[in-house]
Amino acid sequence: MTPWIQAYDPLASPWLSTAAAALPIVILLVALGVLEWRAHIAALTGLLAALGVATLVFGMPVTAAAATAVYGAAYGFLPIGWIVLNAVFLYELTVATGQFQVLRVSVGQLSRDRRVQALLVAFSFGAFIEGACGFGAPIAICSALLIGLGFTPLYAAGLSLIANTAPVAFGSIGIPILTLASVTDMPARTLGMMAGRQLPFVSLIIPIWLVAAMSGRRGLRGVWPAVLVCGGTFAIVQFLWSNFVGVELVDIAGGVSSIGALALLCRFWQPREIWTFAEDRLGNGPVATATPVADGRAVRRAWMPWLFLSIAVIVWGMTPVKAALNASPILAPRFSVPSLHRLVFRDYPVVPQRIDPARIGDPAYRAAHAEAAVYTFNWVSATGTGVLLATLATALYFRVRAAQLRAVARATFGRMRVPLATIMLMLSLGFVTRYGGTDATLGLAFTRTGALYPFFATFLGWLGVALTGSDTSSNVLFGSLQKITAQQLGFNPVLIVTANSTGGVMGKMIDAQSIVVSTASTGQSGQEGRILRFVFWHSVALATIMGIIVMLQAYVFPWMIP
Repeated sequence: MTPWIQAYDPLASPWLSTAAAALPIVILLVALGVLEWRAHIAALTGLLAALGVATLVFGMPVTAAAATAVYGAAYGFLPIGWIVLNAVFLYELTVATGQFQVLRVSVGQLSRDRRVQALLVAFSFGAFIEGACGFGAPIAICSALLIGLGFTPLYAAGLSLIANTAPVAFGSIGIPILTLASVTDMPARTLGMMAGRQLPFVSLIIPIWLVAAMSGRRGLRGVWPAVLVCGGTFAIVQFLWSNFVGVELVDIAGGVSSIGALALLCRFWQPREIWTFAEDRLGNGPVATATPVADGRAVRRAWMPWLFLSIAVIVWGMTPVKAALNASPILAPRFSVPSLHRLVFRDYPVVPQRIDPARIGDPAYRAAHAEAAVYTFNWVSATGTGVLLATLATALYFRVRAAQLRAVARATFGRMRVPLATIMLMLSLGFVTRYGGTDATLGLAFTRTGALYPFFATFLGWLGVALTGSDTSSNVLFGSLQKITAQQLGFNPVLIVTANSTGGVMGKMIDAQSIVVSTASTGQSGQEGRILRFVFWHSVALATIMGIIVMLQAYVFPWMIP
């Protein structure tokens, strides 16, 4: 196949080219949020639109576009869908064995107040899981935990999505920041320090936002000590660890500290009024019917599955472990994607140098400049496999019969078939926008904002995560562009490049992959549009706040830039 150079203004009009690039995303959002189509139908429609725009408008070869769609679908199943499938399997097993009921009671003993439970599970525990593995696992696990605790499905999904923001830039053992450093040739330590001087402000805000979204201003006033301790502890650790230790364990240290501080507070303080959902107050919710006390031994047993999970995701997230497992061609076979690998070139200004059309046929030139497309079937090193082993360890620990384990597995897979297909379609859409160059066209539109660029650099990261579902992918996508634009406009590249990641985290709650994960974990398949409407303006508002922080650091507080 002939190599292909991406075109970012194929219609010779920035406005028309940008509108064409945005069309598949607009179709997807309208189908989900306005027309309320089922997610897999909306995703398929958006994918078909993306393929049409990429091939008919941007000139992407049809074979490359088709290969990209298959590549994205494969990545959607492993590693993304594999995490969600096994996280739900673990949750369903704890329900089937009765252990989740005990866990629910133990959380109720810590605090029966729903606001405190949301802070503990969605924010603190979610940050810990994000730090260990990321890739949708915090949303899958925390939303399942919340719905098991008695939260309404809408709030279980929505609160987990909102909470999975502030920790994301340092998630998966610091992978987003480390990746950003590699694509921009800037020190990871410096970028981590800058992120640690932006995100703590948001880490203070997110717990406030969670509680206000649940119970309004009045509800927030009643639980402010827990909000302050939860967010404040995480923010302080996030700043100190990123600035004086490193980027790898920021979320794990912050999440554990936040859990411990909040649990300690609850031993000496409780809200004057216990806030619960209407279902609880009417006597229909789990709090009303749960056993009020569980002995210590039973509680410890009930928490063992989540201890197994924590150990598994930490071990599977360690770089030496992943490297060792991925080194074997049997444990992690790699496949160069036909008609795509090293055949698509990104061009200036998305990359630092213009592509020389006369040299694109040279294999050595392609290897140095063309986009890689290698699928790794990492069936052992994938985080979902660690979650599966935690599930099997749980089954052994509770002596679950093989027949019961098989029954739970069949029920879980039956429930997850459509969500898994939807995740695969969503990832196909994201990959087509990336390899087709339409995402870069959208990104270049933000670079024309002049003096306001620090603000819109934040939204460029937000757009990248909303399109790809990953802060890491957004950093790969736009990191170099952010650096080039900052240098051209005279801004400090450290500030602007970091803003791509710290702004990007606010797009995590609205990316299609995360929304499908949340609905799958809470049994709300078909309600993706409702979840999108619930979180969309939260995402925009929080991205705006981050944009203001970056603007202030650019013009008012430049001394904050390391």
